[in-house]
Order: sequence, then C-alpha cells, then structure tokens
Amino acid sequence: MSTTKFTRSGTQTKTFVELLCTPSFGGGLHEIFTFFSAVHILLSITAFLTNSLIIVALHKESSLHRPSKLLYRSLATTDLLVGLVALPLYATYWMSLVQEHWSLCRYAFDAAYITGSALFLTSLMTMTAISVDRLLALLLGLRYKQIVTLKRTYIIVATIWILSLVSSLCALLDDRITFLYRLITIPLCLVISLASYTKIFRTLRYHQVQAEDPVQQQPSQLNLLNIAQYRKAVYGALWVKLALVVCFAPLFIVVTVIAHSKTHSSHLVILRGITVVLVYFNSTLNPFLYCWKISEVRQAVKQTIRQALCCPRS
Repeated sequence: MSTTKFTRSGTQTKTFVELLCTPSFGGGLHEIFTFFSAVHILLSITAFLTNSLIIVALHKESSLHRPSKLLYRSLATTDLLVGLVALPLYATYWMSLVQEHWSLCRYAFDAAYITGSALFLTSLMTMTAISVDRLLALLLGLRYKQIVTLKRTYIIVATIWILSLVSSLCALLDDRITFLYRLITIPLCLVISLASYTKIFRTLRYHQVQAEDPVQQQPSQLNLLNIAQYRKAVYGALWVKLALVVCFAPLFIVVTVIAHSKTHSSHLVILRGITVVLVYFNSTLNPFLYCWKISEVRQAVKQTIRQALCCPRS
C-alpha cells in the first residue's frame, strides 16, 4: 500500500476529510475503501434489524415505567436511524471515493457528517436524561411517578431531538457553531452523568449499610428487594453509557490529532475510517446490552421473536 501525504489549510476535521474528494489524493486505497463501504452496509443491516426488534419489544413491554421506557425507545430510534440513514450515507461516501465521483463524494460526506453528528448528540443527551431519570427514581421515592410524567418526558425527548438537529444543520452555515455547541454539550453531559451515577452508588451504599443493621433488618427486607431491582436497572443504563464512551473515544483522539497536524498520510485516513466503524458499531451493540442487562427488555424480545417465528394455530 502506498503512503500518500498531503497538506491542508484550516484546523477542522471536516476540511481534512473533504480533501479526499479530490483527484489529487493518491491511489492505492480502493480496496480498503471498498472494505469500509461493505462494513458500513453490514452494520447498517444489523443496526436496523436489532433496533427495530428492540422498539417493538419495548412497545409490548408493560412493566417498565412509561417515561423510562420512552427514553429507551428514543435511544433505540436513534440507533435505528443510524442504520437506516447515517451508515448508508457513509457507505456511499466510501464507494464514491472508489469510483472517483468527487461531487457525489462531497455531498455524501456532508450528509453523513450532519446526520451522524445529530444522532450522536441525540444519543448522548438521551443517555444523560436516563442517568438523571434513574437518580430521580432513587431520590424521589413515591413522588417519582408524580413528578416524572410521560408528558414531561415527551417534552424533554422532543427538545433533545430539536437541539441536536438544529445544531448539526448549522454546520451548513458555519461549522464553528456546531463545534461550539459540541464543545459545551459533550462535557456537560458527561459531567451530569458522572455526578448522577456517583450520587446513585453512594446512596445505594448507604441503603446497603442500613440493610445490614440488625436493628432495622426486618422492615428493610422489602426495601432491599426494590434496591436490588433498581441496581440492575442502573447497571444496564451505565453499561450503555460506557459503551458509547468507549466506541467514541478513539475517534475523538484521531480527530484531535488531525486537527493539530498540517501534514497527513494515508495511514491516518485509514485509522480514522477504522474509528468511524467503531463509532457506528455502537448502534448494533446497544440492543445486545439492553437484552443482557435489562431483564424486562430481554423477556419482551424473547416473546417478540417467538411470536414472529411461531404462527398460532387456529
């Protein structure tokens, strides 16, 4: 494989990637670009199918609190759209490089960039809302269902989607607006999630100490059962959050390196392509995490699969 070096002006990752959509970029990478395109198509199919199953299962599941279920349905919808829109656009982008359709290449990248950015921000903010929801369920007790209502959750979900879409569309006018929004939103969401889970585990530790107190052992048995169920729900949400961070961290590192470099080789292009694949793999991974860590979702998925495969006899 040949190594091609090229320079660019500016410091934005988008400018770096768009340089690939020019005839001046060296050859020798068509096989790798074709491979990336094929992987994106495969991930598109798996993300669409698995998240469709999760959405159907959540619709049928009735034991989860409806606002909490709405947040997970929103998250699954985000991953479904990744498979339905973002991944095919990225596959088109890679194949346009192979076919040297430079105009299509630029349009495909712009569309993939805007869509991927909007869906990432939606996922991140939805997961942050889930962490706050789990904290409120612990702190509010019996008042939780009175305060965290379905109507209020719909408003929060709608606000998240609108803000993510608008901020990403601003990239068409001035990419600095989108960059500034991400610069504020991403650290804020991570801090809120970290604070929420820290408070949750400290509170759970306090309840565990109370449960081990012989004086309060008898009245705490019911509370211990509720806490055990709640703990499983928290770990499920935490695993999904950690998966997002792990899948996106390599891309963040590579983008940072690109933004501070004036000369790049084709190896860096390939490395970025690998990290993008890892990012979109998260949308296929999440449904398996739901089934693994959330027993209600796992049972609903099993029931949905049985109903799809087994036709009831008349």
